[in-house]
Amino acid sequence: MNFALAFQPPSTGSSGAGAGRGATMENLEKQLVCPVCLEMFSKPVVILPCQHNLCRKCANDIFQSANPLWQSRGSSSSMVSGSRFRCPSCRHEVVLDRHGVYGLQRNLLVENIIDLYRQQESSRLVEVKPEQQQLMCEEHPEEKLNIYCLSCQNPTCSMCKVFGKHKDCEVEPLSSVYVRRKAELSDGIAILVASNDQIQAVISEMEDVCHMIEENGQRQREELLNHFDSLVAVLEERKQELVGFISKVQDDKLKYVRSLVHQHSDDLEATVTLVESAIQSMEEPHMSVFIQSANVILEKMAVTVRTAHVERVDVGYEHMNQLVVNTDDVALMLMNMDFCSGDDGGEDPEEGEEASDLDLNSK
Repeated sequence: MNFALAFQPPSTGSSGAGAGRGATMENLEKQLVCPVCLEMFSKPVVILPCQHNLCRKCANDIFQSANPLWQSRGSSSSMVSGSRFRCPSCRHEVVLDRHGVYGLQRNLLVENIIDLYRQQESSRLVEVKPEQQQLMCEEHPEEKLNIYCLSCQNPTCSMCKVFGKHKDCEVEPLSSVYVRRKAELSDGIAILVASNDQIQAVISEMEDVCHMIEENGQRQREELLNHFDSLVAVLEERKQELVGFISKVQDDKLKYVRSLVHQHSDDLEATVTLVESAIQSMEEPHMSVFIQSANVILEKMAVTVRTAHVERVDVGYEHMNQLVVNTDDVALMLMNMDFCSGDDGGEDPEEGEEASDLDLNSK
């Protein structure tokens, strides 16, 4: 069935259950009071390393009073890591990072419980007539939903129980189920709040382990980088030497080929000039002048043909395959480089510093 409104049971007949529920909600409210402002926590709620909770505003006020020279978060100057204040509940010293109180972890569970508590309190305090919230049965529009079918897990009406599909089912007054479920939900919330400290303690312990892992990983990364930087420096130096040698061979080959290109270009230009002169002499109208000019040009042509020699580079001269470095063995050695085997646990403190030095061997 689909219902458009939330059911609110009549107040009669539920004073005892209501009193018990009120006591439960009162105990829950005591768990949600900030020790600084003595009011219910206002979001965001932060959890301290000692597992106590504070409104972030109250935590900031305590920090400001303990560190009067520190400027506000909106200031242009950045906060110095290591600032501290004491928990108002247990006096445990809280050390902050560069984000200040904004770096403290939010307790989302407490914030969600506060939202649920306020929703329940709001619904409890709102005075609405029962008739305005009473839903009607879809199959019997004139009958109110006043029974809950335990077998089908659905609310129903008396007619459905007597004559309808729920006549063979186990039922209970809807108001009784409503009160019981509300009490169970409130008890569940209280249990979650009570177990929150234990969960937060485990989280804090795991965060400490994560911090140690990060520090150890960073230290080992730095040592590994130092080793590889040394190898890279050796490779870079040798690379520059070999690259320089290739550049020298390339320059020598280019110089030789370009000298031939320049020589052949000069010969070609002289030949073109001689051809142009011969063409012009062909247009000479006077035979005597033409013969004299032709004799000179023919002599130059004979010299050009006699001295012409087109020098070519050898086949494959452009190749540089002889400048090949075989790095397969070195690459295989580097690929097989690994950490030295050693016992990861039970290290002697005196040996810790020595063991922290990274020793890289190739397999």
